[in-house]
Amino acid sequence: MGKGQFSIRRRKKAMAPPLPPPPVVNGAAVSNSIVAAAGTSKVVKKKVGGARLWMRFDKRGQSELIEWDKSAIIKRAGIPARDLRILGPIFSHSSSILAREKAMVVNLEFIRAIITAEEVLLLDPLRQEVLPFVDQLRQQLPHKSLSKVDGTSAEQDNEGQFPTAGNWLSVPEAVEGLQAELPFEFQVLEIALEVVCTFLDSSVAELERDAYPVLDELAMNVSTKNLEQVRSLKSNLTRLLARVQKVRDEIEHLLDDNEDMAQLYLTRKWIQNQQSEAHLGTIVSNSFVPVAPNLRRLNSARSRSGSLVSNHFNDNDVEDLEMLLDAYFMQLEGTRNKILSVREYIDDTEDYVNIQLDNQRNELIQLQLTLTIASFAIAMETLIAGWFGMNIPCTLYHTQGVFWPFVTGITIGCIILFLLILGYARWKKLLGS
Repeated sequence: MGKGQFSIRRRKKAMAPPLPPPPVVNGAAVSNSIVAAAGTSKVVKKKVGGARLWMRFDKRGQSELIEWDKSAIIKRAGIPARDLRILGPIFSHSSSILAREKAMVVNLEFIRAIITAEEVLLLDPLRQEVLPFVDQLRQQLPHKSLSKVDGTSAEQDNEGQFPTAGNWLSVPEAVEGLQAELPFEFQVLEIALEVVCTFLDSSVAELERDAYPVLDELAMNVSTKNLEQVRSLKSNLTRLLARVQKVRDEIEHLLDDNEDMAQLYLTRKWIQNQQSEAHLGTIVSNSFVPVAPNLRRLNSARSRSGSLVSNHFNDNDVEDLEMLLDAYFMQLEGTRNKILSVREYIDDTEDYVNIQLDNQRNELIQLQLTLTIASFAIAMETLIAGWFGMNIPCTLYHTQGVFWPFVTGITIGCIILFLLILGYARWKKLLGS
């Protein structure tokens, strides 16, 4: 009976219904593994070892959530394995824009993505900081891609490849249409820079909003609580300045090297490869000569194809990217100047507080000097009183009515001594006027 029950349970488990189709969350299709992860995270860890959550956007604005491991990402994007370390948690606050043969590796603050000429792969898209970038991609990419579909690029989408063997000579006209606006990879890069710069600007605005009241309070009242708030403020300012400086230095590094900027033109390189393959395919299909001449014909075809492509794509022409990077470089420079102005205000406040403390310290020293002079004068009177307090024979002991005149005399003498020493100290400017 026990075996029969076990077999029935096992049969029922084997006949479990399949997982439902991926649901759509804000226009993105969620994979079945993510749905399973919502219920039992342990099963996902055992089932998908080393996989991470990625969101894929193509140039038409379509998106989906997928779990990929490192090998799948390397195979899809064509990047070396070491580039995935840049997108890891160790370099979470580093900034780098690396150009590869078929992709661009972007690590700007919280945005970690791999951009190709066809799509963008975004790591950890469900993080709170990354959601504005995802929203911007969904809002802007479809509109920009629709403007391309109205022109020559619509033919490219219908044919599945850029030029064919029969109409490759009409490619330059299509290329001119593509050059009217930024390529896909630069559109994504522009959105990433815009989101990062906006986030840094908002962080600086929040820092300014919190900094000035705290510093004014410290200037009015130097207390342990106010000093602790300023110390925390300076720590936040230093970290924020370092983050802004990293993004700014990376953009400045690209602006200083035209070769690195030229390598970021992924669409240009993709079109060049498509043109070369199309031209070679045309030459091969129209040639019926022996093998050896055919090889020479192929070599000459490559040279003519490369010369034709170079006529329409100048590898040294990086004006579009340079203008894009220069705009955000100036914005980051302004953000950096705001942080430096806050730091200067902190330094000025600290100098003012130090001046106040020095002034109070000087007043304490003057008070101490005045008390010391008074103590010396009183000590002289005590000395005289001590002389007459000893059991020494003296005629004054037997004189009637001499006590109060004598005490009054030595007291007046001590006061005169105090005033003389105090006047000497003021004459030497040891005491303030």
